[in-house]
Amino acid sequence: MSRPSPTQRTLSPDDVVDFVRASFGPDHRVIDCGPLSGGGFAAVWWVHLDDDRAVVLKVAPPPTARLLRYETDLLAAEARYFRRVAEGAPGVPVPQVLHHGRNHHLGEWLFTTRLPGRALPDLDGADAEARADLGAAVAAVHRITGDRFGYDGGRAAGSTWRAAFAAVIDDLLADAADWDVALPAPPERFRGLVARHGDLLDQVRRPALLHFDCWDGNVLAAPDDTGTYRMCGLVDGERFLYGDPLLDLVSPLLFRRAEDEPDHPFLRGYAAATGGALVFDAGIRRRLALYRMHLHLLMTVEMPSRGITVDNDPGRHTLLAELLERDLADLARD
Repeated sequence: MSRPSPTQRTLSPDDVVDFVRASFGPDHRVIDCGPLSGGGFAAVWWVHLDDDRAVVLKVAPPPTARLLRYETDLLAAEARYFRRVAEGAPGVPVPQVLHHGRNHHLGEWLFTTRLPGRALPDLDGADAEARADLGAAVAAVHRITGDRFGYDGGRAAGSTWRAAFAAVIDDLLADAADWDVALPAPPERFRGLVARHGDLLDQVRRPALLHFDCWDGNVLAAPDDTGTYRMCGLVDGERFLYGDPLLDLVSPLLFRRAEDEPDHPFLRGYAAATGGALVFDAGIRRRLALYRMHLHLLMTVEMPSRGITVDNDPGRHTLLAELLERDLADLARD
């Protein structure tokens, strides 16, 4: 069993009872509960209540935990994301927010409904149609428009996508300096490549709602009447932001390139929902390279805050360094 991240609070069943009472009142009892694995930021437990509801409890990091700049108030952000999607894209299966609480004794926590199904890595059958469903769901979310680019809640943002994306990268580079994270290139090279491609970022004129974190572990699926796995849940919306829809084409094909796999089921579902296949011209390829650089930079910078070191996970360090070097080389080509 992997050790918990320093950002994850250690909970007990008695703690869960306290959160249930604070959220739903003293008359509700916990029939059963247990931790859910897969995430590395918050503590997450499944809970079975005495009214037969299946819910999920997510508890924010302790106040002593050091976080990255964009990770401020992520549970509140997740509640906002689920509510925004439920209102603007009701066909997308996201959890219902039941209670978002915060007090001095318990800290901050979030209760949502527990969706059915299993995460994509846990399936025992073909998942192509579930991935196509994810593509269609992401396309539906992208129709929701924000009032500015970047994060909300006082975090990195801007009136243009160029400004917001540069601010996001600047914050990650500042986090890297704070945590003494070794990068494969100096910060000026990252900033220079973002500035060099500013005209491409300026082509994005509408701040679309982005999930950002659509890796396989955040996508739930269950078999239909024919035994075909279909998507039935999209979870962990806490890292959402507003910007270029292309950014959401990176995490569903983690460590791969969307432009190299135009027939991938996710892209098939996305194209069907948007009314046309993506044309991976030179500009789109450069924007995708920028967004892969962003994701790989984030995954590198967050490692010390999650307790990941070269000693306990040398493979991750090596992989991300190689990916970042490739991203930087791709963006430096004329």
